[in-house]
Amino acid sequence: MTERLQDLQAFLARMPFATFLGMECDIRDGEMIATLPYQERLLGNVAINALHGGCTGAFLELTAMAGVFLESDLNRPPKPINITVDYLRSAKGGGDLYARAIVHKLGRRMASVRAEAWQGEDRRKLVTALQAHFLVAQDG
Repeated sequence: MTERLQDLQAFLARMPFATFLGMECDIRDGEMIATLPYQERLLGNVAINALHGGCTGAFLELTAMAGVFLESDLNRPPKPINITVDYLRSAKGGGDLYARAIVHKLGRRMASVRAEAWQGEDRRKLVTALQAHFLVAQDG
């Protein structure tokens, strides 16, 4: 495990909502993959067996923040400027949710990030996608 990944794990452990969700991050094939382990308490609609949209949206926001944290030298979480979440289909209960962050631009003041979530083995079947901008300036 790289030192920066250990810093990320400590970063997530200090975030109460990440701890509540049980979010985990790992590096696979040089890419950070975040995992939201299935928990029955995260179901938002039991009738259709769907995870709560707030959980999937927050999971993607945390994934985007983790992606920025890993690619920068920040020692604190980046601050969200704006976030847009596209709920493409419902995340089904019974399976873990996975996500990755793609940092499009990391400047001195802000970062532009896309995060994508999927279930199962096929990454092309996105459940939810997020586009966000974060303030990364150390004095901001």
